Amino acid sequence: MVSHCCILMVQEKLITIGLKPKNVALGEVQIDKILSTEQLEEVKASLAEIGFEVLEDKTTVLIHKIKDAIREAVYNLDEKPESNYSEFISQKLEHEYSFISNVFSKETGTTIQQYIILQKTERAKELIIENVSLKEISYILHYSSVAHFCTQFKKVTGLTPTYFKSLSDPYIVDKIIGSHSPEDQNQIQPNSDNNDRLNQGAESA
Repeated sequence: MVSHCCILMVQEKLITIGLKPKNVALGEVQIDKILSTEQLEEVKASLAEIGFEVLEDKTTVLIHKIKDAIREAVYNLDEKPESNYSEFISQKLEHEYSFISNVFSKETGTTIQQYIILQKTERAKELIIENVSLKEISYILHYSSVAHFCTQFKKVTGLTPTYFKSLSDPYIVDKIIGSHSPEDQNQIQPNSDNNDRLNQGAESA
């Protein structure tokens, strides 16, 4: 649940079925009582109506929290501290980064840094469609240079940002190249430019 709107929707659904959540936050709901099997099934059904699912396995929950933290960093950079992703994720989840990284790699078959690259690329697509300049996109996503951004964008999508922008219908482009899942991108290697201050250190604790 990245947006405030999603959080409000979940909260409203829970209240509608008679529950009073203590806290509804990013991908997590706290309720001050143990739910019966019937209540839990009612929660699952209610949240499914708005496109959400209840995750009970702790590892699955952790993976989703990692992904949510990364998306939060990429899409809400104005709220992100000036640090690299490894520090941000570690602080957000209150776990050592080495532990988080190992669990993520084992469960998804890809690295956190590769997932970061994919999310930055998806964000870049949106900015390109909004006619934001390549220079500004590079700045917003904290690339060291326009050239670095363009190289990484092409490595992920197979298209240069300029060509992507020139296409008459960017939605069709997404359908052609796909919304890449991390599982499909095991061959994507992170850019070796150590000047990228967000990617820097993402694979070290």
